[in-house]
Amino acid sequence: MFGTMYQHGKKHPGLIPQFCFLILGMSGAGLYLLRLAKGPHVTWNKTNNPEPWNKLSPTYQYKLVAVNTDYKSLKKEGPDF
Repeated sequence: MFGTMYQHGKKHPGLIPQFCFLILGMSGAGLYLLRLAKGPHVTWNKTNNPEPWNKLSPTYQYKLVAVNTDYKSLKKEGPDF
């Protein structure tokens, strides 16, 4: 695939920025998918830890970017299981 892109880039230099953005977008999507798969609310081993989200503190920031929420001042709602 990269060899074909290289050959087309040599013949048509206007395609080089498009190939760069394509590779950048694919790598960004792959890294975000890896981040989602490694999150604290994902269970890969159900026998060892079936509910990993119960071990997180109420001040844990789940979102990638929290604009207006201060997670330090949140109080835990609900019982411990």
